[in-house]
Amino acid sequence: MKPKQIPRVPQQISGGFHDTESEKQFEPALLPVKFELLKERFFAFDQWKSYCGEGFADFKLYDSEGNGVGRTPQMADFMRIDIPGPGEQEAKGYDWVEITDICFQEDNISESIMITCTPSRNPEHPQSNHIAHFYSPKATSTFMISRTPTHLKAAVYGRNEKPNFNAGFIDIVRNLMVSAGGMVGISKIQWKKLSDGFLDFK
Repeated sequence: MKPKQIPRVPQQISGGFHDTESEKQFEPALLPVKFELLKERFFAFDQWKSYCGEGFADFKLYDSEGNGVGRTPQMADFMRIDIPGPGEQEAKGYDWVEITDICFQEDNISESIMITCTPSRNPEHPQSNHIAHFYSPKATSTFMISRTPTHLKAAVYGRNEKPNFNAGFIDIVRNLMVSAGGMVGISKIQWKKLSDGFLDFK
């Protein structure tokens, strides 16, 4: 199985990957309202866990200076991720990613928003260049929502997922365990909860 070729999603070169997608059909008259609600959910990182239930990671948005913020994400912002289980020791139990691309596309019949993140340093410690994440800095995660005349879609695309070996021994062991789980599909199950949850408007 090969990764999908999607504009603005980084090319798969090596390591693990996944294409996690959810789609839901709505009455055409309801689509604009539902998509506005979907956008609100998409940009509210600190609410993502509430769409997925217990056992899902907790996300929080930070600006480029390492300050927690409650606004729409911007380029060069960071996301702090608290995944279930032991976290990155140097980053006090958290994993970090940086927003490296935000793309808005719209025409007469469709619209999409994409946010791409890469493993990053902890912005709260600007003097450190250590990648505080279980994946290497070449990995990417692209989050996308879109609408067509009949459907809404939510997706997560992972590319070039390899363990981060630039860490202390305990963190290397932890990174291997977490990334191995991702490569055999555990993270895809988690992302599927998120993509499904985005579209659950009950």
